Order: sequence, then C-alpha cells, then structure tokens
Amino acid sequence: MSRDELSKGSKKLDLERIVFIGRTYREYLAMFDLQESELQGRVILDCPAGACSFTAEGSGRGFNITAADIAYQYGPDELEAKGKRDLLHAEERLLQSRGQYNWDFYGTMERHNQMREEALQFNIEHRRRHRDRYIFASFPALPFADQSFDLTLSAHFLFMYADRLSEPFHEESLLELLRITREEIRIFPLIDLSSQRYKAMDRMLMLAASRGWAVEEKNTSYRFQHGADSYLKLTKQK
Repeated sequence: MSRDELSKGSKKLDLERIVFIGRTYREYLAMFDLQESELQGRVILDCPAGACSFTAEGSGRGFNITAADIAYQYGPDELEAKGKRDLLHAEERLLQSRGQYNWDFYGTMERHNQMREEALQFNIEHRRRHRDRYIFASFPALPFADQSFDLTLSAHFLFMYADRLSEPFHEESLLELLRITREEIRIFPLIDLSSQRYKAMDRMLMLAASRGWAVEEKNTSYRFQHGADSYLKLTKQK
C-alpha cells in the first residue's frame, strides 16, 4: 500500500496508490518465530495487515485476532479486484529479479506466488463474513484504547520505508504500539528496502526501553529478502 498515504494519515486514500498484497498464516508463524501455543488465549492485533490472511486463518483455528489497515476504508470487492491486479504486476517484477531473493522457504517462485494468492483469497472471504475483525486504521494514531491487545504483530511497514517515513513518524508509531499493547510486540523485518538495518534502530530500542519494555532482536528462520532474518521482540516488564 502507499506508505506516503499512510504517513499522512489521510482519510481519503486513492485506491490506485496502494499495493494490496499479503502473506499467509504459515508465513507469519515463520517470520515472527511464533508457536501456536503463544497465540492461545491472547487478544492479538495484526497491524498493518493489508491482504494478509493471518487473521482469517488464525481465527479459523480459534484464535482471537483483529486486523487493522488503512486500506480497509475500501470494501472487500474493491480490494479483491485491486489485489488480483497487484499480484499479476508483482509476479512480473519478481520474475525479473528472482536472483535477488532467497528461495529456501518457498522452494519455487510458483509456490511463493501461490501463497500470495491464497492470502488474498482468505483475507477477502473472511472479511466478507467478519467485517468487525477488519478495522480501518492509520499510523501513527490507531483507533484502539490503551492496552487493548496482549500481542501486536507488525510486518513489512515500520523500518522498511525509511526513505519515505521520517524518524519522528517511526517514534510516534512505535509509541502508539506500546500504548495499545499490554504484553508483547513483534516487528519484522529490521531492514529497509535496500536491505540495510534501519539507521535509527538503536534510538527506537532506547525509546522502548525507556517506557519499561524489554528489548530483544531475535533471529528467525524465515528467509526471502536478503538481510531480513530477524525481528524485534518487545516485552512489557512487570
């Protein structure tokens, strides 16, 4: 999706300026090094969720998950059509640059593309039946009360768009995640689009620690973008 639009917190998002592509439940478990036992009995937020199917598939397994994203100001029919177009464009770009990625997790580009299609399908179908699980939200101000969630997951947004999202924006967004979460936050990955570690990461870690959160950079077995092999785990200290 358009990170410029997200950074402005715009109430009017141009549908053609977003990229509506997501990842599956299996990818989330791998990216965040999650065991299903860690999801049991917890109130969970995926933000920004985009076309990811973590909420859909996880809810089907009995977990209490909510998805939030700026794109959800549009209905499922509009986003389904946009997502299908975006998948075609993404597959074309990936074919041209396949040598720049690690294929250990997916095995083949075809399997990677299949998982993207599955994520979109699960997301749209679940949202049609459970609209209350898909909340329109825009960083850095999220529409949730303090300590609403036990676990918050945030993938492929913070830190990745350092060229477009300022350090103050990152600070405000991180503080917002700290505000709405009562136990644990995981953020993946810790690099930007050029595969470099986010330059202000140490300041972000100090900010979280100053608010009473234990900070860990943890390795993950998930591999795709070069350098994207770790996530940030923040745990609220008692």
